[in-house]
Amino acid sequence: MIHILRVTENSMLPDYNEGDFVLIAKIPFFFSLSEGDVIVFRRQPIGTQIKRIQAISPDGKEMTVIGSGPYSVDSRDYGPIYLYEVVGKVLFRIARSGN
Repeated sequence: MIHILRVTENSMLPDYNEGDFVLIAKIPFFFSLSEGDVIVFRRQPIGTQIKRIQAISPDGKEMTVIGSGPYSVDSRDYGPIYLYEVVGKVLFRIARSGN
């Protein structure tokens, strides 16, 4: 299943800007995850986030994620992301007008 989400933060600047849209694959067997991939995940109480995978555990069930913006809140703050928290893998960015 493919889904479109709107980016609502700037933690992934300059690659993803607030107001951009991203096309994500939501069903796990449509994609495999690798270091360097950008994912969307839900982590409570933070909510929905977009980050880049920095490292994946040997069993593939948890990963370290990082943002590229100077004020990014990521695994350095809240620890690893678990596979069950992943909403989807970003396939494509649609830049907002003016980007």
